[in-house]
Amino acid sequence: MVGLVTHSVEVTWLLDDITMRGTLTVPAGDGRFPAVVMVAGSGPTDRDWCSPLLPGTNGSARLLAEAFADAGIASLRYDKRASGPDVAESARILFGKFSMRSHLDELAAAMGVLAENESVDVARIAGLGNSEGTLHVLHYATSSQHVPLAGLVLLAPPGRPVGEVLLSQFALQATQFPGGAELMPLVEAAAAHYSAGEPMNSDPRLPDSVKMVLASFESPANLPLARELWNEDAADVLWKLDIPTLILIGRKDLQVDATLDGGALERAAAGKDNITIEYPANANHVFKEETRPTSEVLAAPGNGYNEDGTHLDPESLAMILDWLYEVLSITRELPIERNIEK
Repeated sequence: MVGLVTHSVEVTWLLDDITMRGTLTVPAGDGRFPAVVMVAGSGPTDRDWCSPLLPGTNGSARLLAEAFADAGIASLRYDKRASGPDVAESARILFGKFSMRSHLDELAAAMGVLAENESVDVARIAGLGNSEGTLHVLHYATSSQHVPLAGLVLLAPPGRPVGEVLLSQFALQATQFPGGAELMPLVEAAAAHYSAGEPMNSDPRLPDSVKMVLASFESPANLPLARELWNEDAADVLWKLDIPTLILIGRKDLQVDATLDGGALERAAAGKDNITIEYPANANHVFKEETRPTSEVLAAPGNGYNEDGTHLDPESLAMILDWLYEVLSITRELPIERNIEK
């Protein structure tokens, strides 16, 4: 049985003259371990899947890394150059250069660091992404790379274009304030302009919080990434996959929809035996366990994703670990104690 004492170290590397930072977590014991590289979601979300835009520091990626190590699996999670302690300097250097390609380069560099570590079995590395991070993992898996992936875990991938998913999120949030439904046509009009390659010209009647999100897609600092991302979805890429892939969308996810996005992904994966899609009942967008009703979650600041006391969804963690054991050919002699809480 794998012990609960693990080893985590800070690792750094240079990419385009920018220092990237990550945490390598290795199980106790000797040998070359199977491993997972983890890619965070959108915006300034850091290696632990925490964001300065949301309250709390109890991030799911750190909890996953600890659970993986307890189960005999190493991991590397890293700060994208648009997140972490060096974000201000990195953003200055990359102003107007953020792109889907720049994120792919970050992942490729992280894979190189992970593969060079003497504790890692380079033939047994899986990629794991959350939300926008699933798109970067997919781009890596479907392009020619020096270090191939043995499998993919896609947590909350958008099955529809990101712009369409964003509109669904706005529609759900609009139910929480008076007159919200009447404002949706204004949001849809701005989105239509943007989809056509024009400025959004957001209506001044929209709430400031909504205008801020829409404006982020037009900020010169976020281009060309924002325009590329607007039309991206995982369903368009699934047909290219020839490695084992696990897709999870939580039934309590308020950002990616188990029915709409899941349905699109199921249609795209039809006939592909290498793709498994599951819908854990109480998992939210970052795969914490969520037992509150949707109305209460919507009213919580930041949906309570990373607050102290929140923990990984047990059903999701079991699905991920069971799948990794099979795909990465890990021998499980005794039950593993699964660490799901902070």
